[in-house]
Amino acid sequence: MKKYTRTAKYDEDWICQNWMGPNPLYLLEELCEHLDLKPGMKVLDMGCGKGLTSIFLAKEFGVTVFANDLWIPATENLQRFEQSQVADKVFPINAEAHALPYANGFFDAVISIDSYHYYGADEMYFPCTFSRLVKSGGQLGIVVPGLVREYENGYPEAMKKYWIAEPSAQYPEEIGELFSFHSKDWWRHLWEKTEIAKITACYNIEKPKEIWMPWAVWSDENMDFNVKDTDFLADDVNDDLALIVMAGVKK
Repeated sequence: MKKYTRTAKYDEDWICQNWMGPNPLYLLEELCEHLDLKPGMKVLDMGCGKGLTSIFLAKEFGVTVFANDLWIPATENLQRFEQSQVADKVFPINAEAHALPYANGFFDAVISIDSYHYYGADEMYFPCTFSRLVKSGGQLGIVVPGLVREYENGYPEAMKKYWIAEPSAQYPEEIGELFSFHSKDWWRHLWEKTEIAKITACYNIEKPKEIWMPWAVWSDENMDFNVKDTDFLADDVNDDLALIVMAGVKK
């Protein structure tokens, strides 16, 4: 697997205690290779989870970060920011992706690590919300789980259950959670057709399962999910799963 030298400076146990998906610092470090972040810039970290990515941005680049998440209370994240000694640069916000309390054009950069697919697959989100938050010439960047290619003729049998889930007693309304998984070309077209941003990077990270697997093993052991991530990765026998990086500049 590729060496992520900035991430290597951070304690692995601390990352595991606070991650909510495949190592977010690996994903962010990969994305930051295509961003030009400078001290004093204002950056929105959308779907920051427990704030690992926000801490990383403040420490590594000296930017001011607005750490936005729906699921994790802002007070809880503030405690982590204080413990990491970045509370003067990172401000926790609890807000839903469609009800953000920020002025249009307020940010120099807007990023999202492993959360944009939950809200950004909506065709209206990029032109009406995400892109409006950044100033002209500002930077946009996401990393999302997805597919190497679109499933044009139905899902592979081994993977179908993750899209077309069967209801159970524990999850009576289960309908599958992966309809927002798409290819890099799909994501690129979603942004490019708006003519709002110039895409500067769009690609699949090499060997995505090497990044994904440590989280999968940890979550199987520590979380009570209805689907085990290790089973999910193992059932992907055609290696269709991807981790997609996309960056752009607002025109």
